Amino acid sequence: MTNSSSLTPCTGKQALSAAQTLGLDRLDAQLLLLHALGRPHSDRVWLLAHDGDALPAESASLFRQLSLRRTAGEPLAYIVGRKEFFGMALQVDARVLVPRPDTETLVDWALAQLASLPAAARVLDLGTGSGAIALALKKTRPALDVTAVDASAGALAVASANAAHHALSIRFVEGDWLENVSGHFHLIASNPPYIAQADPHLPTLAHEPPGALIAGPDGLDDLRAIIDQAPAHLETQGWLLLEHGYNQAEAVRTLLMQRGFAEVQSRADLAGIARCSGGRWQAAGSPGQTAG
Repeated sequence: MTNSSSLTPCTGKQALSAAQTLGLDRLDAQLLLLHALGRPHSDRVWLLAHDGDALPAESASLFRQLSLRRTAGEPLAYIVGRKEFFGMALQVDARVLVPRPDTETLVDWALAQLASLPAAARVLDLGTGSGAIALALKKTRPALDVTAVDASAGALAVASANAAHHALSIRFVEGDWLENVSGHFHLIASNPPYIAQADPHLPTLAHEPPGALIAGPDGLDDLRAIIDQAPAHLETQGWLLLEHGYNQAEAVRTLLMQRGFAEVQSRADLAGIARCSGGRWQAAGSPGQTAG
């Protein structure tokens, strides 16, 4: 029998045990082993039922390589090349952030606001990355007119591939926030960079693109830019919805009110943390509008 520390054991059970000894989460280890075996991630029950089966040598070797990448801190999604978001399997790699469940809070809020708008309402996703927000909205409301923007050509390539895979028609624009955007939208949503440049948690995110994470000394630089620019591209009564850091809700609400947004409010994620803030844009001088 092969020593479990070599991570090349004979059976699936031994492989999982060796991976956990290295510090891998059990679920991560199971998903990596399924990936190495060329089986879908939904086959965890199959994996448990066949954990005594001998592993093919190629699969065992690949599982070892994948496990070592994971123990070095590389996100699971990058290793397997996919991530589930809002019921969709999205292609992801190091060109884009890994979609987080927290961002589904933003999608849910956007869909709630769009419920009372025309079926073909115009929606803008700023900093689309993998396309997660734009794709989730378009999949749920197929008639929406969705535009997605990113400053990274690599990110747009990933997002375009995801749109093609799910047969969803989305307009993609390369540019820094709203600089290359034309027209007006009923709703603008964004999950921009919002981490301060000296944040102690940044080393844990070392494998993800820093340009999609860091936003100046206080993490608010990109949020400020979006809040400042968005009114020029919002329909009257249009909504701007923003994801932000766990401790930034009050600051973002203040920025929105100072810019002149009305009905400014926040939404909590599943952990009860105020994760998103937004407001409704009104014509200059309308009741409830603060001077910008």
